Amino acid sequence: MIISRTPYRISFFGGGTDYPAWYLKEGGAVLSTTIDKYCYISARALPPFFSERHRIVWSHIETVNSLSEILHPAVREGLKFLGFTNATGVEIHHQGDLPARSGIGSSSTFAVGLIRALSSLRGDTINKYELARKALELEQNVLKESVGSQDQVAAAYGGLNIIHFLQDGSFRVDPLKIPAARAEEFEKHLLLLYTGTSRLGGEIAASVIAGLRDKASELRRMRQLVDEAAGILSGGGSLDKIGELLHETWRLKRGLAEGVSSSEVDEIYRIARKQGALGGKLLGAGAKGFMLFFVPPDRQAAVQHALDRFVWGPFRFETEGSGSAAN
Repeated sequence: MIISRTPYRISFFGGGTDYPAWYLKEGGAVLSTTIDKYCYISARALPPFFSERHRIVWSHIETVNSLSEILHPAVREGLKFLGFTNATGVEIHHQGDLPARSGIGSSSTFAVGLIRALSSLRGDTINKYELARKALELEQNVLKESVGSQDQVAAAYGGLNIIHFLQDGSFRVDPLKIPAARAEEFEKHLLLLYTGTSRLGGEIAASVIAGLRDKASELRRMRQLVDEAAGILSGGGSLDKIGELLHETWRLKRGLAEGVSSSEVDEIYRIARKQGALGGKLLGAGAKGFMLFFVPPDRQAAVQHALDRFVWGPFRFETEGSGSAAN
């Protein structure tokens, strides 16, 4: 049995510039990190003694005799994409530390973990670049999902990175090289809140993509914020400016398309700012799910108390990216 472990990500700056409709013309970049919350996918060849040919366990339990009968689109098309047939039965189980459809990059993390597990099951070695490229191809070209390109790359590589998206369709990952103490200080300023809801990010993303050309100035500014934030993190001064840049990103992102935010999310953000958060953002396409706040440590208790009806999720940065949890 193969078990892949793939981290979820938090995106700080540059989101929106990672859509192919944008970066193939103007280039793009994001600043993001992966965290110590994971998607686990186990895969094995299903012995021929069972009445079903394939067994897929996620929020449903599927027992089918043909790949074409599998309901989970990423599993069904991912198996075909990687060359699996009905000649050999497979059993796949999914477990995650965080809820699906919550803005944390779960669908792309799943795609990366699935490809990692199935490639290992076939005895194929795959490096981080190939893993990310295959996940991108599966989601964007095979499944035709309205998704950007940052989540797949972040999950495959792991770490705190600037991910550049080039006009020729390729990408480059530049780890943000800062002292461990600086990274820890940054980490201690971050709080993660779960609103208790989920959404289909593809619907919002499709609306954003449709209006990209009309939001060119906003997207160019969002791209500039990546370099500004990287400079602050790489320096030795106060990190409070990061919170201010996140607040600017909040205002820019809310203007990309209708539905990116909601009245409930706006109220959560207002309360957090009133209690001491310097900035924050919705993670993912928007509307619902996880929210990230930049809060000086001495104000965090007040922010959390004011929003104690919601779930706060402690986390740490991680650096490994997708790999094997066990064999």
